[in-house]
Amino acid sequence: MARKRRVATTSKPKPRVDAPGRQRRSVAPQRGRRPKPLPKAPPPVELAGELPLRIGHGWDLHRLEPLAPDGAGRPMVIGGVRIADGQLKSGPVARSDGDVLLHAATDAILGALALPDIGELFPDTDARHEGADSSQFLREALRRAKVAGYVVGNMDATVICERPKIGPIKEQIRLNLARLLEVSPERVNVKGKTHERVDAVGDGRAIEAHAVVTLVLRERVGGQG
Repeated sequence: MARKRRVATTSKPKPRVDAPGRQRRSVAPQRGRRPKPLPKAPPPVELAGELPLRIGHGWDLHRLEPLAPDGAGRPMVIGGVRIADGQLKSGPVARSDGDVLLHAATDAILGALALPDIGELFPDTDARHEGADSSQFLREALRRAKVAGYVVGNMDATVICERPKIGPIKEQIRLNLARLLEVSPERVNVKGKTHERVDAVGDGRAIEAHAVVTLVLRERVGGQG
């Protein structure tokens, strides 16, 4: 009796069941196919001439210690304004007058110009800066901006400390900062914040400031400055 020849059949892959009522078919991997290469990044754009606008950020912090002769603290100066608060028993420790806001503003301008920071240009190891008025640092940064063809567009600054309270003296600081930057007061903003009694600033052992500045190409503002 002749045997029946078996006919080979191609069986379809059985569906995999992940959960009741749901099926997922297994897909056979495709061999020999490589992923498409990602498109090449375009070459960097080279801008012709000077940038029409530059933005810089500055930050500074000073440790506070008891005023002389009890410690190394200097009288408090913020934004070029001497703080006449008889309850202040401490002041910034610095080679210069320790004006934290003018130091931050100076660094903001230097940063916008991609220049060395205030610590490199005016190192605290230089005895010539002993007790120096920090406005001279800001004026030098502003001079360098002018040489590069820029004037200040606007500045936004924040002073962070527990004492003194910035609110009552904020307008005086703002007006003086605008004068030093050679811009109208509406282009300068000053804010005061506390540090919610967190870390050295919150404990009243330090004071810090941030400043953001825009520098505008002089030819864009009709030759101002």
